[in-house]
Amino acid sequence: MATRNVLFIMCDQLRWDHMACAGHPFLKTPNLDALAARGVRFSQSYVQSGICGPSRMSYYTGRYVSSHGATHNRVPLSVGEVTLGWHLREAGRTLALAGKTHVLPDAHGMKRLRLDGQHDLAALLREGWFTLVDRHDGHHAEPDSAYAHWLRGKGYDSADPWTDYVIAVQDAQGQVHNGWKMRNARLPARVAEEHSETAYTADQGIAFMEQQGETPWVLHLSFVKPHWPYIAPAPYHAMYSANQCLPVARHPAERGAEAHPLLREWQREEVSESFQQDDCISTVRPAYQGLITQLDDHLGRVWDTLTRLGRWQDTLVVFCSDHGDYLGDHWMGEKELFHDCVQRVPMLVYDPSPEANATRGTVDDRFVEAIDLVPTFLDALGLDPAPHLLEGRSLLPLTRGQGVPWRDSVVSELDWTFRGARRRLGEKVGQHHAWMLRDARWKYVHWTSGYRPQLFDLQADPQEFFDLGADPAFEPVRAAMRERLLTWFTGLKRRTTLTWAEAELRTDRHKAAGVFYGEW
Repeated sequence: MATRNVLFIMCDQLRWDHMACAGHPFLKTPNLDALAARGVRFSQSYVQSGICGPSRMSYYTGRYVSSHGATHNRVPLSVGEVTLGWHLREAGRTLALAGKTHVLPDAHGMKRLRLDGQHDLAALLREGWFTLVDRHDGHHAEPDSAYAHWLRGKGYDSADPWTDYVIAVQDAQGQVHNGWKMRNARLPARVAEEHSETAYTADQGIAFMEQQGETPWVLHLSFVKPHWPYIAPAPYHAMYSANQCLPVARHPAERGAEAHPLLREWQREEVSESFQQDDCISTVRPAYQGLITQLDDHLGRVWDTLTRLGRWQDTLVVFCSDHGDYLGDHWMGEKELFHDCVQRVPMLVYDPSPEANATRGTVDDRFVEAIDLVPTFLDALGLDPAPHLLEGRSLLPLTRGQGVPWRDSVVSELDWTFRGARRRLGEKVGQHHAWMLRDARWKYVHWTSGYRPQLFDLQADPQEFFDLGADPAFEPVRAAMRERLLTWFTGLKRRTTLTWAEAELRTDRHKAAGVFYGEW
């Protein structure tokens, strides 16, 4: 078997179009480009939700959001859900973590099972079956984390070094400013580059691979950048200028009374109103690009480690992102809704098998989804494919040039219960959801709570400016897409407590069990 190890790299909030190998004219990403040249770049890769938590839970379970139920940030994954770490544990392997997961423990479920105390199983369940090398989720102060203690050891004397140094900035006069304010993204972080989050996470991953020696391993190396706060250390904070960024994609047709009410409300979120200002866009986008190049530079260190250890010969390497970032596109900031700048993500796959030699350096335009990675990893390691659980498909037939039937559409989901938009619309807390079905021509969005659908003709309107969701002429298209979405929904795998083999064994077995109902 060619694959003994798996290096599963994820970054946070990286758009699909922010790599040189994907066509960005100014952004320097030589190490990502090198990985694409070693393997396959999947140009049409989509997440199952445009927000960190549910997207990652789909990556970690190989299941759609409607199946695993962790529909938004801080919605715990059920204690009964099976993750990649459990699949590996069943085979005598472990799943190591260096970086971010966004896993939140199912406190109610653990209490019900009396696993809320100190217990090895409880510890694994709290972390989603990850074995921690080091966990650093970023985005908020973690004063008792390993990273915080490490920073203090490097001389950052603070009760909260992340807030005071990592995301704080300093101007030419020595004045310290708050890194949460996006206007300060043009200034360098107070932390030295080698002590930044990206450098620290790369250090942890490299040390882990070195320590493993010839023992097989699976590592999730998960970077928190280029997610906000958009604060980069020198020299990356000033590496790009505003005229070296992609032009903002927005159109007057997306605003006003005719716009979809949910789109209008997302445009009223504070982060969107900030990104409607040209000064915000021209300040944040260069810093965002600097964070990407910093990430790429540290990936170069990871590639060098793989070379030095001889691990390119037996390690499957995947690079992806949990979602994208609006950065002012469509008059919005942050993420969540269904535009491609949020839902479409980088997906680079290096398969060490000689069977993949013919596809090296190619671009595959078929639709792939985040849920495809768990089946890919299990396939590469020769482990049980768990078809009763997994809703994705292994990518190895594609990396190995095998002619297999493939999907013609992708699905993503949103639970919009937790946004202020719901309250502004006067909706009570409860069930508020949306689903996107996208194929090569159409993007259809179904909203609950009585809101009309959205429809975009991606052939005529690739930037998704003109919503056809209320146009009577396109009702046949909307009806067909609704039917396809319903068909997808009926195929979700809800029976997860039995394998298919067990279900076959239990089929039509009542007489063998001594039950003779129905006889004359």
